[in-house]
Amino acid sequence: MENLTHKTMEDFAKSCGISRPTLSKYFHDPTSVKPATRALIEAALRSTDYQPNLYARNLNRKRTRNVGILVPALTDPFYAEMVNRLELRLRDEGYWPIVISSHGLAELEADAVKTMLSLKVAGAVVAPLGLKSDPRVFEKLAQNLPFVYFDTYIEGNTPFIGNNNYQSVATIVDYLCRSGDAPAYLDIPHVNHNSPERLASYIATMEAQGYEPMVIETNADYTWDFERIGYEQMDELLGAKRLPSKTILCANDRLAFGVMAAAFARGLKIGRKKGDNIRIAAHDDHPLSRYTCPPLTTMGQDFASMTAGSVDMLLALLGDGDAQVPTIPRKVSLDGTLVMRKSA
Repeated sequence: MENLTHKTMEDFAKSCGISRPTLSKYFHDPTSVKPATRALIEAALRSTDYQPNLYARNLNRKRTRNVGILVPALTDPFYAEMVNRLELRLRDEGYWPIVISSHGLAELEADAVKTMLSLKVAGAVVAPLGLKSDPRVFEKLAQNLPFVYFDTYIEGNTPFIGNNNYQSVATIVDYLCRSGDAPAYLDIPHVNHNSPERLASYIATMEAQGYEPMVIETNADYTWDFERIGYEQMDELLGAKRLPSKTILCANDRLAFGVMAAAFARGLKIGRKKGDNIRIAAHDDHPLSRYTCPPLTTMGQDFASMTAGSVDMLLALLGDGDAQVPTIPRKVSLDGTLVMRKSA
């Protein structure tokens, strides 16, 4: 049987024998109408090609059912994993996610915020660039809609959920010291709060265990191209025979990917077995880390709790869900988990 065609909500409501306000109420929240009415509408939807015009409906609302998700780079495996999880959770809660990347550029981050405001999103979940961000951009965002930071933050009162860098780096430094040579730390450009926090934890933990910290400072300016700078710096260190330890702890997994490639290119065997030349470990447990050769030992961030916490905080700010606004914590730090694989 050929589906019926209805161009407007009025047409569809008339064919169902219900009022337009009742139909609109159903599309906003199907559980808000009587079961019998809901069954009638859903039966009619199955026999027609009608789709509500979400854009037109949102224009008539002070607040839409859209939620913005802003990240520095969708090509980064960490952010790609978080966006995937956030999208699915928000859809389950009845919201439509709108994902925007700032591509590591402050001007595009500012444009992204303007776009979210123009779309009248209900709220947002934001991973800002960090040290390159313009704080005034997020001050304006906070004045217009509720949002939550994840992974890193801009100073202020906006709720934040992210990794406990002091705990996680201390955990992996302790493991590396107990299982072999004490690690040298290969740093990255300090793009946000995570970088200096991890470095500080490495130094404090090494000193607490009686070791002299061995920090290999990055020779790169501000960049998110971590694989490239990891490869180039490791290749340079190996070529000059200036590697301070046979164990290298990288500031994040993406940096480690480049470091491992450079070590392989120089003929080194990576791992913790007898006869291996170098151990390499890192932080984040990116989705690709288990597939390096050998698999990368790292500190796993709690993706599930970060996703749940971000959305729960936002729902509370929106007055949606079980949480209440006064109970929202301003900063939540999640402990990491040591993931021991063959690289260290």
